[in-house]
Amino acid sequence: MDKPNYLIIGVGNFYRHDDAVGLLIARRLKELNDKRLTILEQSGDGISLMESWKDWNYAILVDAVSSGQAPGTVHYLEANKKPIPSKFFSCSTHNMGVAEAVELSRSFDQLPKYLGIYGVEGKDFSPGEGLSQEVEEGMEQVAKQILEKIESLCEV
Repeated sequence: MDKPNYLIIGVGNFYRHDDAVGLLIARRLKELNDKRLTILEQSGDGISLMESWKDWNYAILVDAVSSGQAPGTVHYLEANKKPIPSKFFSCSTHNMGVAEAVELSRSFDQLPKYLGIYGVEGKDFSPGEGLSQEVEEGMEQVAKQILEKIESLCEV
């Protein structure tokens, strides 16, 4: 096997408190040194995301979200099966963020066979560093869920 089977993309900004959660989850998974995984860190720019996943069969993206749920709530979506609500990623500073990149890739038939998206509901997106306690707890759940999802995909 020349190439790992799964792409993990952590999205975020270290200097906007809870927006860093995707990047921190990516780093946590990278520390496991799991040879099945390729880990990328992204700012959330739509074109960069599309380029990252276009040649992969299995990709998982993780980011902070702002949907009105309780902070730390973990969301899971299978982007290859249904559209992603654009308001879900309203904390993005990009004109074309995650939801738009997914839909544009879908229109070009360039989505991975499986594109799972984990979102952790953020609480504080103001300038500064460090996660809120609720988001930190959600981060632990997501890292575990991603590994469980990879195991279930291996069985397919």
